[in-house]
Amino acid sequence: MGKGDKKTKRGKTAIGTYGKLRPKRKKFKIKPTTVAEQSKKELE
Repeated sequence: MGKGDKKTKRGKTAIGTYGKLRPKRKKFKIKPTTVAEQSKKELE
């Protein structure tokens, strides 16, 4: 249970892999709205 263990978070960071214990970081959590969508909301 350490840096060599592929099933732990510490092992994943040491090896440089991702999985259930260490999910990849998403760049954007909220989808950005486009100019067209914003103008539709303003008209309503």
